[in-house]
Amino acid sequence: MGSISPSEPALFYQSAYTTKHPTVVSASGLYLTLENGQKVLDATSGAAVSGIGHGNKRVKEAIVAQLDKVEYAHPGYFQNTPSNELADFLIQTTQGKLSRACLLGSGSEAMEVAMKLARQYHLELSPGSPRLNFIARKGSWHGCTLAALSLGDFTPRKEIFHSILHNNVTHVSPCHPYRDLRDGETTEEYVARLAQELEDEFQRLGPHTVCAFVVEPMVGTALGCVVALPGYLQAMKDVCHRHGALIIFDEVMCGMGRTGYTHAWQHDGVVPDILAVGKGLAAGYGTISALLLHQGVIEGMREGSATFEHGQTYQCHPLDAVAALEVQRIIQEQGLVQNAHKMGELFGALLKKRFQSHPHVGDVRGRGLFWSIEFVADKATKTPFDPKLNIARRFRMRGLEQGYDVCLFSAQGCAGGKTGDHFLLAPPYTITSADAEEIVVRAGRAVDSVFAELQIFPAA
Repeated sequence: MGSISPSEPALFYQSAYTTKHPTVVSASGLYLTLENGQKVLDATSGAAVSGIGHGNKRVKEAIVAQLDKVEYAHPGYFQNTPSNELADFLIQTTQGKLSRACLLGSGSEAMEVAMKLARQYHLELSPGSPRLNFIARKGSWHGCTLAALSLGDFTPRKEIFHSILHNNVTHVSPCHPYRDLRDGETTEEYVARLAQELEDEFQRLGPHTVCAFVVEPMVGTALGCVVALPGYLQAMKDVCHRHGALIIFDEVMCGMGRTGYTHAWQHDGVVPDILAVGKGLAAGYGTISALLLHQGVIEGMREGSATFEHGQTYQCHPLDAVAALEVQRIIQEQGLVQNAHKMGELFGALLKKRFQSHPHVGDVRGRGLFWSIEFVADKATKTPFDPKLNIARRFRMRGLEQGYDVCLFSAQGCAGGKTGDHFLLAPPYTITSADAEEIVVRAGRAVDSVFAELQIFPAA
């Protein structure tokens, strides 16, 4: 094998060739400054991460202050104050509905650990338990590591690894009214149909073999900001608990304030057995995720060994914990969840006004400050564009060009796995009405430019 060319950068992220991604040199508030001096409006908070914006002085000072105390101590041997304080804070945000917090690293890691914990819970209750199966949903995304990838159903990222994925995960339909609600079907009938599908899958597998059902209360990347219909989450929970299985909510992307409630499940009041949170937890100021656990799970563990057979080097890392704690205090003190709700109503209205009538916009959907626009070749039939056109990616790349200057989170596969183009918008919870208007203007300019270039739809 040849040695690397001295002219090539050593960093490998995805591409085997030199990346053409622009370099960010600084960031403040809603804006990223690139190496060429260009200022880009971060309308997506990265991947729905930067909930309080960039460069927050309070968070930076909290991290530095913690560095002056202790930067690391092994969590298997020592506790640290920031981790305990953060855990207490997180449980308080559930109003006592959940009782313990397990602090981890990435969202993928959180979902892996959720699966392990669910399995051990059943083993503690019944040694040798046959509950090995997990049921998740089509069109979901739960992370990049192997177990999390097995749970998900995001074809572009999963297909190549099928041969090494877990074989104890099956998938049922998501709650996706734009694509799947039948003509003349009511919301109640649709929810009942989905509940019956889950019941049927329990029966097919054997109810006594199902460990847990995993669901995003609001789907993020894979389908594009699809909100669960009223009654859906409760119906799914009822099926699970009727058969002794757990229900796990993945709120890594949609949780911790993004939807206008601290936790997305609080819109419907349906409490999970295990809740995963991540991106909005430290809002980019630390690499941390968490599982919040129902007391029933803790009691189940106490029926047996009372010890979770899991531990990782960087769990409960004091720098990550102090960053997350300060971020959450800022969100609480400044009423940013309430602002996400208020600005979300305005933002959604502006997006619908600008895009809903576009002949190639199929749907504008979302909640709080988490919105998506799905594009179609035919509005009446909802037929997606040929994936070879890379419509969504074109929008993202155009947005990063000078004169457009806006981040758009693009994805493909929302219409059956391999087709369907959409982009997400997920600005920080700090936005004003003027910010919301500016995001819509810039996004619209990028969309019009791409369609005009392809001669699919002339610019206005």
